[in-house]
Amino acid sequence: MPSDPNGTEARNKSTSKRQQTPESAESVSKSVSASRRSFIAGAVATSAVMAAPRWAGAEYLWPTTGPATNGLDALSALADDDLTAIRAEITKRHDESLRRMQTWIQQPSIAAENRGMNEGCELTMQLFREAGFQQVSKVPTDGQPGIFATLDAGAAKTLGLYFMYDVKQVDPAEWSSPPWEAKLVDKPGFGKVVMGRGAVNQKGPEAAFLAALHAIKGSGKKLPVNLVMVAEGEEEIGSPHFPQVVHRPEVQAALKKVMGIFMPSAGQAPDGQVTMTLGAKGVIECELVSSGEKWGRGPKTDVHSSNKARLDSPAWHLIKALNTLVSADGNDPAIEGFADKARPISAAEKAMIAEAAKRTNEAGAMKSLGVTHWVHDVSFQESLELLMSRPTVNIEGLVGGYTGPGGKTILPHRAVAKMDLRLVPDMKAEEVLALLKAHLAKHGFGDIEVNMTGGYDPNSTSADAAVIRAEVNVYKRGGIEPILLPRNAGSWPGYVFTGEPLKLPAGHFGLGHGSGAHAPDEYYVIESSNPKVQGLDGAVMSYVEYLYEAARIV
Repeated sequence: MPSDPNGTEARNKSTSKRQQTPESAESVSKSVSASRRSFIAGAVATSAVMAAPRWAGAEYLWPTTGPATNGLDALSALADDDLTAIRAEITKRHDESLRRMQTWIQQPSIAAENRGMNEGCELTMQLFREAGFQQVSKVPTDGQPGIFATLDAGAAKTLGLYFMYDVKQVDPAEWSSPPWEAKLVDKPGFGKVVMGRGAVNQKGPEAAFLAALHAIKGSGKKLPVNLVMVAEGEEEIGSPHFPQVVHRPEVQAALKKVMGIFMPSAGQAPDGQVTMTLGAKGVIECELVSSGEKWGRGPKTDVHSSNKARLDSPAWHLIKALNTLVSADGNDPAIEGFADKARPISAAEKAMIAEAAKRTNEAGAMKSLGVTHWVHDVSFQESLELLMSRPTVNIEGLVGGYTGPGGKTILPHRAVAKMDLRLVPDMKAEEVLALLKAHLAKHGFGDIEVNMTGGYDPNSTSADAAVIRAEVNVYKRGGIEPILLPRNAGSWPGYVFTGEPLKLPAGHFGLGHGSGAHAPDEYYVIESSNPKVQGLDGAVMSYVEYLYEAARIV
């Protein structure tokens, strides 16, 4: 998923342990919770343009907008009792929605370890069927399977959805609550949160969206848009086979009918603010492997370290190769031609970033990252410009020789660098991979293997796209003026939608808060004690509103 530019997503990649068998998502327990934060917001207004109710305050009613646009019933404004009925259904189903989320989180689905993937795919398909999708099919790929699903509500408009069902690795010893138990725990400053791997990235927000479909159906109302769902199980390893899912003829045919793509997210920061992004950087994830066997120098197996006096070292060979990829301080890419096609940020994008810098707390951003300086000691605004516009070469991890306790006097025969290269618009993953290999060969390191494990091109969407304007309208109606940025510094495989041949707009939407993606103690807020942040019911209601706004927007 796209990374949080302020760094609340985290930093370690670890391994996971235990697995549980998922229970039926429809047989979820319905115990009554002692307390729950209902979704409440501002008062009704007389028109969509003037409506500005608050998410927290008086009871929220959907604004009346008059007759349906273009004569489409789905575009008619919701009557007050319609939205009241849906909101009541969300409250009624709170425990069911929570348990469904917990059941999903309790199922490990780690593509990097090929762990629980078939079970995770089957459970996700079951959840889609129970939410009302009439057609749900597993799509085989050369890796983990994808999912294609459609929900025909007889509506005039169709909205596309992107889901992921895989999660990152874990080390349970690093967690304060077991990562596969999805327990409800108290988190100071936030209230009750569900804690577990995938809680915010992405099973929590995705489960909240599915809860919105259950609530609309349960209240006897008609879904205002049709849905086309495309899901994958390899997002966390760079989506290497996702194009095989999207490029299938039946999937392409369905996606050509959608107004755009959206992915559920927990969009609120702890202060309640929402940052929207109009795209994301691309990425290449790869391994650089130095070995005595491929190099033709150094040992072919680990040998006693005393032999360094007369033998070459594959580990040092790798380090010397890595040094050529960046400037002396490690900050600027030095691969020949690497950024030649990188599109500079425009004047409009600079203005967008300047406004975001004014509205974002620099001290808070630094604290969340655990830093006291930006690269080259630039200003906060400049740091955001770099975050949006700069392609990068990063070392994720170095593996070689003995790494256990104490020492072990060996000269290792093999060393590996796990890398990621972030790409900005107009750069292509395939071209950059070729440039990396050519650079290594030119500098005398042609023997080093470059194994791309995943990655894809950048993606961009116009702020004028209907799916983006619908997001903005819902946020503003709730009293939130979203911060807009040109792109996310992290990556997601939106290029398969925004690029040829579909050229669809794509974005992320959702109220609610969570953090700790890729880190220990990942969480998603369920019952919020923070008046600025929505809990589960508020997040579910935000998706209801988004669906109706997508239906009515012109």
